This record gives sequence, structure tokens and C-alpha cells, in this order.
Amino acid sequence: MSGAATAPGSFNVMIVAQKGRLSCEALLFAASLRHCDPEFSGRLIVAVPEPGGAWPEDMRPDADTRRHLQQEYGAEILPFPARHFGRSYPHGNKIEALLAMPEGEPFVFFDSDTLITGALSRVPFDFDRPTASRRVEGSWPQPQPYRAGYREIWHSLYARFGLDFESSLEPSHPAGYWRRYLYFNAGWFFYRCPREFGRRFLDYALSIRDDPPPELAAQSLDPWLDQIALPLVIHGLGGGRDTLPEGLLDGTVSCHYRTFPLLYARESDRVIALLHEIAAPNRLKKLLKRHEPFRRMVYQGRGQKVRALFDRNALPSREQLIRNRIRKAGFWMR
Repeated sequence: MSGAATAPGSFNVMIVAQKGRLSCEALLFAASLRHCDPEFSGRLIVAVPEPGGAWPEDMRPDADTRRHLQQEYGAEILPFPARHFGRSYPHGNKIEALLAMPEGEPFVFFDSDTLITGALSRVPFDFDRPTASRRVEGSWPQPQPYRAGYREIWHSLYARFGLDFESSLEPSHPAGYWRRYLYFNAGWFFYRCPREFGRRFLDYALSIRDDPPPELAAQSLDPWLDQIALPLVIHGLGGGRDTLPEGLLDGTVSCHYRTFPLLYARESDRVIALLHEIAAPNRLKKLLKRHEPFRRMVYQGRGQKVRALFDRNALPSREQLIRNRIRKAGFWMR
């Protein structure tokens, strides 16, 4: 029934992992979920691209990481074939992985560079009305002089897929302001069926990539393709901006930190304390220290040096300004 929220904890959590940095992020995500929500009764599914296809090299996390995810955190490793994106567009992993998820089971997807900071199982998800992260800047589109503007660009996409454009607008904002148009960060989203969501996501993304409307001629699709298609998917499935109470995801329950320098620069003391608590066990530390940014930032104190550069109550207005200050100080790491 539309509008019926799923019972607490009766959903799957999905992240994507592969060798290198994303393996370490997946370990921290799993550790934070189990630490902050021990009552979560759903499945934690770690989707991993299979070798071959669009990933010609083997991108699977190493055996020690996979074993730790399974034995310590109860994660399920889910291989999926990458046929359309892979190395040419790694953000497409999340799209193709959805098609391997259990059909008909509600899910919440998170980017691996996320910490769970509260009781995820108590979030009142309405899985019939999807939404996604609104912790986002106006990164796309970037209208050019004498070219299509916001309205023309977004209208062309809604028209391409037979979607009602006008009902997607936020009329309190003017036509020349990006927030008037439905736009999300793809760091989290949810729905009642991952395969239904994934099929639409894949169809829209491939259509935009392979045959973009003329109005997109001056626009870059990389790395924005997933965030261009995502609002179209959500709108087409009956979701929108405000189907989840504010202040939970991207608030008290989750933190999409993006990179460790950004985490230390702008997140709360509570999040920093949580990070250091969950990263302390020796068996986890041994795995995380293999990745230099984790070793330098978390265990060797560089993160605190980044933190000292900023006042959390007066952060620069744009993320790029934060990045620039960290780079100028010589502390940027990815």
C-alpha cells in the first residue's frame, strides 16, 4: 500500500566495495552500523564487482577484508557483473549492483564513505516514496551564456522519459536558481525494490550518456551522470524531496564524509569521537592502516591538524573553498 512505512529494521542495507580505499571505507561503515545500531535486524550487503566485463581487472577486496566484513560484522558479499560502466565510470557500480540485490526486498543504499552514527533501524522510511540525500551543492547543470538554462535542461530530461516536469518543481525558488529543480546527492537513497529502482536507473543513465538531449550539449556528464538520472528515477517512482523527516540521514543517524580531510574539517566532535572509537580495535586497525590516508589522518594525527584549520561554526560556504584551504596547508589526501 502506498504511504505505508516498513517495520523498523526490516530492510536491507547496501554498500559497494572494491579493492583499495573503498575496502577500508566498507570496513568502517560496517563497524559503525554494528556499533551504533546493534538492534538492526536486516541484512548488510556489500556488493562487489566481478572481474571481467567493464572491470577487466580484479577489483574485489582482498580476502582479509572480505573475511573481516563477514565474520566481525555479519556482512554478505554480493558479486555483481559490471556490463555498462566499470572502469570508465566507477559511480555506475551503484546502478548495476542494484540489479543483483534481492528482488522485492526494501533497501537503503549508502556510499561506502559514510558512517552510521545513530539507530538506522528506527528511521521511519516510507519505501513506497523514495528520496535521496539533499546534502548537495548546485554542481549540475552549469548553464552557459547563450545556451540552455536550468529550466530548458531539466525539462528536456523529464520530456525524454515521459515524466511530469512541473510537479517536480519547488515553486518557492526562482527559475534561475538550482534548488527549484529536483536534485540530490547520490550518497544514499531507498525504495521498496532494488531491481525495479535499478532497471529504471540504468535505463535513464544509459539513455542520457549515449544519446543526451541537445540541451545538454555544453554540460559535462562525468562525474555527474548518476546524480542527473537519480532525481528522474525518484520522481518517476512517486518519490520526492520530503518523504523522510529532516535531521536523520545526513544528521543524527548518518554522516556522508566523502574524504577524511573533509571529515576532520567540517564534521562534529561527536562524529570524530565515534570514528576514533570504532577504528581503535587492533584487528580493524591492522586492515585500515594499509591505506595511507586512513593511517596518516586517523592514526598519526594529521586529521587533527586539518581540524585546527577550521571553525565548525563558521565554515566556508562552499566545499571547494574547504578543499582549497586544506590543499594550501599541504594536508589533502584522497
